[in-house]
Amino acid sequence: MTKKVVITGASGLIGSRIIELLSDRFTLIPLSVEQMDITDTQSVRATLKSLSYDLILHLAGYTLVDQAEKEPHKAYLINETGTKNLMDVATSEKKEFMYISTDFVFDGTHPPYTEKSIPNPLSIYAKSKYEGEKAVGKNGMIVRISYPYRAAFEQKKDIVRTLKSLLEARKPLQMVNDSIMVPTFIDDIAEGLGSLMNNYSPETIHLVGADALSPFALAQTIAQVFKLDESLITPTTYDTFYKHKAKGPRFSDIRSEKNTFYRMHTVKEGLTIIKNQLSKL
Repeated sequence: MTKKVVITGASGLIGSRIIELLSDRFTLIPLSVEQMDITDTQSVRATLKSLSYDLILHLAGYTLVDQAEKEPHKAYLINETGTKNLMDVATSEKKEFMYISTDFVFDGTHPPYTEKSIPNPLSIYAKSKYEGEKAVGKNGMIVRISYPYRAAFEQKKDIVRTLKSLLEARKPLQMVNDSIMVPTFIDDIAEGLGSLMNNYSPETIHLVGADALSPFALAQTIAQVFKLDESLITPTTYDTFYKHKAKGPRFSDIRSEKNTFYRMHTVKEGLTIIKNQLSKL
């Protein structure tokens, strides 16, 4: 029997791609903010009780890292309270629950970070996402992802498309060369989540790209794959770049000890697939 999945944040960067790729395998029930305000307990309860479903895939979140420092109340309201509201109903209705979290819950000082690593978030955004994890606890599945990117999505740029468009416009890029990140191809996230939805268990799992590299190396790889000018890219330091920004984890080498079910692509592989996808648009 096809599993029925309620999706919050379904129109976003990741949610919209999940709907494109998994609609033939699941009965997907996307809920917009207009249909259900996750920060409103009554709205959550009434909406979910009116639906027939097996699992809630909770993708909606406050993701503006720098802006969160200026409006912490909003970040916590969405990422902590919103998650708790959904989790409470899922628990009382005995439904499965999957919460999408982030590598930012780690402080980036003692990599690599596996599912066993202890979070120590630095920014308001990261702290609010970690409070969301605590609201889920052992009653649901927590899936941490890192720097998601995809071929095309007009509504929101990801790091790969931002850097690619700047290089195409021949804008000089100063990229950090003394920190580490793990970009993750969104098609892999969608396929991995599909597998997890079919084999659900309440635990924490990392669904992240196959390799870690510096932002500087990421920009170089983008330039190489898309035949753009590498000389536009110059190195800078983590401390200089984040001087007036909310700090992200510096050495965010996040890995999975549990992902034995789906092979995640390296950055170069992911970019090559995207290049092929774009050629067919």
